[in-house]
Amino acid sequence: MTMLPQAFLPLSLIIFFSCSHVAPASASASSTAQKRTEVEALLNWKATLQNQTQSYLSAWTLSVGNTSSSASSPCSWTGIRCNHEGSVIRINLTSIGLRGTLDYLNFTRLPNLSTLDLHDNSLFGEIPSRIISNLSQLTVLNLGFNQFTGNIPPEVGSLMNLKVLSFSNNLLSGSIPPNIGNLTNLSFLYLANNHLSGSIPPELGMLKSLTELRLNLNNLTGSIPASLGDLVGLKVLSLYGNQLSGPLPSEINNLTNLTLFFLSNNSISGFLPENICHGGILEDFCASNNRFTGLVPKGLKNCTSLTRLRLDRNNLVGNISEDFGVYPNLDYIDLSYNNFHGEISPNWGKCQLLTSLKISNNQITGEMPPELGETSRLHVLDLSSNNLVGRIPYELGNLKSLFNLTLSNNNLSGTIPPEIGYLPDLAYLDLAANNLSGPIPRQLGDCSKMLFLNLSRNNFFQGIPIEIGNLFSLQVLLDLSRNSLTEEIPWQLGQLVKLEILDLSHNQLNGSIPSSFNEMQSLRLVDFSYNRLEGPIPDNKAFEEAQNEAFRNNRGLCGNHTGLTSCHPPLKDAKQSKVAVLIIIVPIPVAVFFLTVIVGMLFVLKKGRKKESNELRDDSSRHGNLFAIWRYDGNLVFEDIKEATESFDAKYCIGEGATGTVYKAELSSGQVVAVKKLQCSQMEDRKSYESEIRALTKIRHRNIVKLHGFCSQAQRSFLIYEYLERGSIAKILSSVGQSKELDWMKRINIVKGVANALDYMHHNCSPPIIHRDISSNNILLDANHEAHVSDFGTARLVKLDSSNWTGLAGTYGYIAPELAYTMKATEKCDVYSFGVVTLEIIVGHHPGELLCSLSTSSSSSSSSSLSSLPLNGHGMLLKDILDKRLETPDPHLADVLVTVAKLAFSCINAKPEFRPTMQHVSQQLSSTRRQFLSEPFDIVTLRQLLNLEVRQQQVAKRTANGELRCQQWTEKEENGDN
Repeated sequence: MTMLPQAFLPLSLIIFFSCSHVAPASASASSTAQKRTEVEALLNWKATLQNQTQSYLSAWTLSVGNTSSSASSPCSWTGIRCNHEGSVIRINLTSIGLRGTLDYLNFTRLPNLSTLDLHDNSLFGEIPSRIISNLSQLTVLNLGFNQFTGNIPPEVGSLMNLKVLSFSNNLLSGSIPPNIGNLTNLSFLYLANNHLSGSIPPELGMLKSLTELRLNLNNLTGSIPASLGDLVGLKVLSLYGNQLSGPLPSEINNLTNLTLFFLSNNSISGFLPENICHGGILEDFCASNNRFTGLVPKGLKNCTSLTRLRLDRNNLVGNISEDFGVYPNLDYIDLSYNNFHGEISPNWGKCQLLTSLKISNNQITGEMPPELGETSRLHVLDLSSNNLVGRIPYELGNLKSLFNLTLSNNNLSGTIPPEIGYLPDLAYLDLAANNLSGPIPRQLGDCSKMLFLNLSRNNFFQGIPIEIGNLFSLQVLLDLSRNSLTEEIPWQLGQLVKLEILDLSHNQLNGSIPSSFNEMQSLRLVDFSYNRLEGPIPDNKAFEEAQNEAFRNNRGLCGNHTGLTSCHPPLKDAKQSKVAVLIIIVPIPVAVFFLTVIVGMLFVLKKGRKKESNELRDDSSRHGNLFAIWRYDGNLVFEDIKEATESFDAKYCIGEGATGTVYKAELSSGQVVAVKKLQCSQMEDRKSYESEIRALTKIRHRNIVKLHGFCSQAQRSFLIYEYLERGSIAKILSSVGQSKELDWMKRINIVKGVANALDYMHHNCSPPIIHRDISSNNILLDANHEAHVSDFGTARLVKLDSSNWTGLAGTYGYIAPELAYTMKATEKCDVYSFGVVTLEIIVGHHPGELLCSLSTSSSSSSSSSLSSLPLNGHGMLLKDILDKRLETPDPHLADVLVTVAKLAFSCINAKPEFRPTMQHVSQQLSSTRRQFLSEPFDIVTLRQLLNLEVRQQQVAKRTANGELRCQQWTEKEENGDN
């Protein structure tokens, strides 16, 4: 090994070696010398690592001038363990963000090392062959979840004492060295998720002590060697996500101790193994997306220990009525995309733990058994693309956990059972392409979590129920096309402001498209063709950019679109047309009477408004411009609000802030709004303030409170926002009852929502907008616990050509530290506040003391498990600070919470330049599972994510336990789900 120059060594190490003398030839002197060489090797390596990890290894140092043997021992250093003689035997530096190579770690000076665990860091370069040639005592070698490149050193085959070998989740290439088969003591071999190629070496069959073999997610080819059948002690065999082909060797049937067997996403052919469940302990068998043929063997049919079975996307045949019995432990089964025939057995209703049943795209006939309503835990039921007949059983209304019901492309008849509308978690309903008839049940409007609704290609008649407009969460699709729907389009559909795709084509709808559709800013695709519609199309981007085919074959649609004529003169809407007709058909004497009254009223009203307008003009000239949105009349609106709040009585107050007081007001129109009465001091710079308010009115984002209106006059300055029922995060977290309702999944989605809002403000607005007062008081929740950022009273537009100096603004405890002395507002100020709020959401209260104790090194901490995320110098763990009012999160949610916490720590870094952007934060959060609950997505992605939903409960059973813990069970075992 090439020695580093002296200038590259720490000062304490230089002094130590300059002052030390040659040790005498004795046992004690030999031990001291060994310690010194170990110290030199470790400090040499530390000096080559990048700066962000230096602080975590701050204990790796020597006192200047101290040459005692105790001072030279590394045994008390972070991640180091020694034997009774003081020699290093274990290096465990997992999940701390190490960045560098192993090139400068002199392994020859660590002869007693038995454990080298550096997994989940950012180490790169090649794996040095010196690790193998000089560490004959190694029992654990774990370099997984890093960025190592190159080949696996063939010298690894000489580590005869090795019990754990993990190179998973790196960038390794080349073939698997055959001499790994020499490691007869090996219990765990993890080479998954690399770029390994070639065939599986038959020599792996010599590893008779092996209990787990993971080679998944590589580029391995060829057939599975028969020698793997000799690994009779194997409990986990994971080969999915390769390019393996050929039939399974019959010797695989010898693996009767398997609990997990994953073959998905290969090109394996032939028959399924018959005897792999003979041991009675097989839990997961996933063979999806292969080329298996023939019948499902009896060994799998009678495997009552199964919790998860995936045989989808093969060429399997057989009578599904006979092939499958009762599985008391089954959680997930997917038999889709095969050639099964027969009828659905009532026995599925006896699988009481079943959460996902998918048998789509087969040749299933007969009716749906009502016993399916007995699977009380069912989340996903997909029987689409078969030949089912008869009615949809009303018993499905008993499935209170159901969120995905897909029965499309069958021959089902009758009506939709109203009981479907009573499913509280239903998010995805696809009944398209059947023979269903009758009216669309209004009860569907009670499915408050609905994201996707497709009732197209049926025989539904009558009008669209106005209750569909109550599906405020509907985001991905509303498709009612190709039915026999009549009457006018309800204006209430305009309340679906999150909707992206709307298809009402091929019906008999009449009247005009409601002007309320102007507010549906999230729309991307619309289709109103083949109806009887007339009048102007909405002033909406989706309508203006739609294809010509979207409006063809109607009576008289017009508007700002290349395929339509201009609306001139402007047509009256349906309500006005009806009034005109009524006036024409009433008797002439009555018409004359009413006409006289109307003319008189208009004269008086016009005179009064002219007088009031003059007064307002005078008032405006004295006190500044009157700013009105949507033609608000300041005085009239103020009087309406004043009456609704009984002159701003305290009983209507729902919040107070630095810039004003917020009241709940029910206006004379019946609309409930939140009114923020601004303090007069906030209007000193009226022109600047109003220009910013004008910019804020252009914001249209699902996670930002909608600003309805603004009025600025002396003593009458107020903002009118949408009213959000659940109030602020701060209020909810302070209540024991409400905080318990805010479970971990809801809290994660709240964090995502806030991140998305700030990302939009910082990176999608021109000029960007800095909020400057992100706090738990200013994050409001609607009825569905979705987050909305509010209170823009201190917001500032970022002038890209200026320094953005500003007065100190914000809420104490959330203000970025640099603002206190620089007074310079940047987007990174919001990032800091977001980090504090995020910690508050997962801790359950403001993390004041935690913020004081956190070191900057915490911001670079990372972990793959909930229990190993260090928070400060006192060894505090994430699990120790989570809100104790909630149950301990399951492993999947724990992983997501770790990601959220890591991002929060990076956001509260004392140095703004080291904080991430909100765009980065938003993207990181969006990459977590179940993103369909809070992020935009296309229909295909939604299907896949909903199919993934129920697998999380099984993760708890599949984590490598104990001190070794080489690999957190976070890998996605079947790409078919992804």
